[in-house]
Amino acid sequence: MHTLKLDATQATKLRAILVAKGWVSFPVEHSAFAFKGENLNLVHYKSGKCVISGKGTEDFVKFTLEPDVTGQAVLGYDEELNPEWFEEHAGLDESGKGDLFGPVVSACVIASGDVVREWITAGIKDSKKLTDPTIAELDRMIRSTPGVAVKTTFARMAKYNVLHSRFGKNLNRLLGWMHATSCEEALKNYEELNGHRPSWGLLDQFSEEPIVQKELARKNVTFDLRMRTKAESDPVVAAASIVARAAFVRELDRLSADGGVHLPKGSGAEAKRAAVELIERLGPAILINFAKMHFKTAYEARGLEPPEPKPFFRRKKAE
Repeated sequence: MHTLKLDATQATKLRAILVAKGWVSFPVEHSAFAFKGENLNLVHYKSGKCVISGKGTEDFVKFTLEPDVTGQAVLGYDEELNPEWFEEHAGLDESGKGDLFGPVVSACVIASGDVVREWITAGIKDSKKLTDPTIAELDRMIRSTPGVAVKTTFARMAKYNVLHSRFGKNLNRLLGWMHATSCEEALKNYEELNGHRPSWGLLDQFSEEPIVQKELARKNVTFDLRMRTKAESDPVVAAASIVARAAFVRELDRLSADGGVHLPKGSGAEAKRAAVELIERLGPAILINFAKMHFKTAYEARGLEPPEPKPFFRRKKAE
């Protein structure tokens, strides 16, 4: 399967090409158009997203879509366009940060270039683009890949709430410590498996401050940890996002079973209703074992007024 965004001009050009080729149109909900060709289907959604699937996908993308529609050669050129993906390195990401129920999970994955090539073929990508069953399947594949180091760090909810207070009620500081812990353990494990450590790693950036790097230094871990936003485009960071999400979903399912209430993802109205139901069934004191108590929704579910947010002051850069 191949997915990309097309602008209106590109979509019009693509539709004309498919009609000229004699492809058969078929209805798909929310699509602008959809066609069946030889060994593949193509659906272009009103959002601009174009999805191509089937055995003939690669040939169609390389010999029709890229030269005649987008004018950009991308498919099959990952190593030329992103050579750093195929260097031996670590990837770090987290899950659960914006969810009322369940832990914040940090994950670190370390892999080599040969592994990355296999993972790209298998469909490794940012967990936000995948369903829970696919995430669970890919998590098993990542963890069972020979020579790969996988480490996660998280705390059960009662401990999480204690740690959140201990870190000055600053979630980014807590997450920085968790990422540093996952990274340190993954580096040790990778060295045990392969006899050496990677020279660098990439973190999906969650703060302007180098929080994780400072925590690694405090742990006396010397490591070139880079960070940038949208780092999940890197397959090893994407693998870390999958591992973190899979662990989060497992914990959320366990908490749902323990409480006898379906606990949804997110922190909106549905999460608030679930929190109220938990309190009605088990009492207000039980919520600390299921939810992030510093969330506004946790206060509202207990009929309490959320505290005023602290004023934000941006640090001045040293001149």
